[in-house]
Amino acid sequence: MKAIQVYNYGPPEVMKYEDVSDLVAGQDQILVEVKAIGVNPVETYIRSGMYPFQTKFPFTLGFDAAGIIKAIGGNVKKVKVGDRVYTDGTLSGSYAAEVLCAEHQIYSLPDKVSFEQGAALGIPFTTAYYALFNKASACADQTVLIHGASGAVGVAAVQIANHAGLNVFATAGSQEGLKLVHEQGAHEVFDHTRSGYIDAIMKATGDRGVDVALEMLANVNLGNDLKVLAKNGRVVIIGCRGDTTINPRDIMRTGGSVHGMVIFNATREEKEKIHAELFEGLTSGVLNPVIGKEFSLERAADAHTFIINSKAYGKVILVP
Repeated sequence: MKAIQVYNYGPPEVMKYEDVSDLVAGQDQILVEVKAIGVNPVETYIRSGMYPFQTKFPFTLGFDAAGIIKAIGGNVKKVKVGDRVYTDGTLSGSYAAEVLCAEHQIYSLPDKVSFEQGAALGIPFTTAYYALFNKASACADQTVLIHGASGAVGVAAVQIANHAGLNVFATAGSQEGLKLVHEQGAHEVFDHTRSGYIDAIMKATGDRGVDVALEMLANVNLGNDLKVLAKNGRVVIIGCRGDTTINPRDIMRTGGSVHGMVIFNATREEKEKIHAELFEGLTSGVLNPVIGKEFSLERAADAHTFIINSKAYGKVILVP
């Protein structure tokens, strides 16, 4: 089968599109024929060596995919051959024509949800849910600022927060992104490339501030998030690409708090609850992943370059 292999850390070009041995499901494993693959920023960090998640070479990148179950091991009870599924993690890496998974990494994909949308669920939607409710304890009628909302996690957070009854503020850096997040349910949108947007956010809250801020690029925006927090407000850092300097008095002033997270720290029980909630939202139609750009699997390097350098807009997908 075809797969992306990484032989050493480095730029996108270290990813090689190659023939590799076919996978065989063990007794506790599931083999999925992949129809679509989700590309996440964390994979660009792993590939470059910034996030040493994988140290044995060569390896296949990737966590998120969607497809059809091709084979199951004798101990597998959760699913059957032919089921439509999406993955939240894999045993073999998702940048491939087929993937091996454990049962706890496989979830049913509703018929109304495309494979491309299914590949957008694993990291983005679980991260958004976990940040909102497990880390920030967000509640209905509170105000949440989703800073950098036009990417995959941001769009998921807008949809989830809106469905949960929060007052959703969202920022983006392009007119297309602003239009997208408004269409996904943001009640107020702000262009974070314009001077004065922080003042505009405060004005929109009646100078009260926001209860929760979800931050996708903390090295750029964390200081601004702290300035717009309400009393006892919470910032959850979801993404960061470097160092930053903040004024701790901004936290002291509101009695606020800053929480870091990576979804890999969520427990299996927390993940099961999140995926159950996602299934209900997908089935009812209140959750609807947005696909921004598709690349063929052999163009994985182009997808990595695009996800880092472009203005965020929906989910980036690879198609085998």
